[in-house]
Amino acid sequence: MKKLLIGLIGTGIQRSLSPALHEDEARHHGLRLHYQLIDVSGDVLPGLIGAARMMRFDGLNITYPYKQAVMPLLDALSEEADAIGAVNTVVREGERLIGHNTDGAGWSWGFRRALPDADISRVVLLGAGGAGSACADAVLRLGAGEVRVFDQDISRSRALCARLGKRAVVAETLPEALRDATGLIQATPVGMAKHPGLPVSEALLKPALWISEVVYVPLETELLKAARRIGCRTVDGGHMNVGQAVRGFKLFTGRDADPARMEAHFRSLAGR
Repeated sequence: MKKLLIGLIGTGIQRSLSPALHEDEARHHGLRLHYQLIDVSGDVLPGLIGAARMMRFDGLNITYPYKQAVMPLLDALSEEADAIGAVNTVVREGERLIGHNTDGAGWSWGFRRALPDADISRVVLLGAGGAGSACADAVLRLGAGEVRVFDQDISRSRALCARLGKRAVVAETLPEALRDATGLIQATPVGMAKHPGLPVSEALLKPALWISEVVYVPLETELLKAARRIGCRTVDGGHMNVGQAVRGFKLFTGRDADPARMEAHFRSLAGR
């Protein structure tokens, strides 16, 4: 039986649940799959992609901070990855490495399950990096009236809005963007175990605002704790993580994962 070799490239990823999720699901399909964490920092990506080619990795997941930097190192991009401007999944097809993006579809999958009736007329996106770009594209595809993009680097906000079209607008300040917003997508690293803290002042939150968090380690971020104290409806980062893993598993193996089984396994691991 062929053994699949998959890896995750990113910074500060030792607590990632992706190896357990993919390896366990593979066992249910009678597949042998090894998922390797590649925890690095700095300008090492070209060498790593070259090594992955040489070692014939079957696929890679790409996470912070490399989702955009990996794009020119690949042979081709899926339509979705090209539109979003970021790659989180790489699949080997023969001698070629093809970049995909499952973040957007994963976010939509989790968001629809958690808040199917949420008002998405005026959505604020905090963070215009790889994950934020995918979430912005996804919420627009769900029919959002307007997405207000705020990033500390305003040039990234402008570039993303130019790519997404007229329903995406640059937010000059976060307080102004949130003033009459219906929802907030938090897509920065702030709140991660290695980047603790609140990405937005608690004073700017209000009960009518739903909060969707992208960070999933820890699952209960400071933002989600604050939002729940205020009475906001929330979506933790686990929903997106499971959604993108389900689609990634299909890309890596050609098999359909069991979403309920993967989610139950994720919640079990996250609760430990």
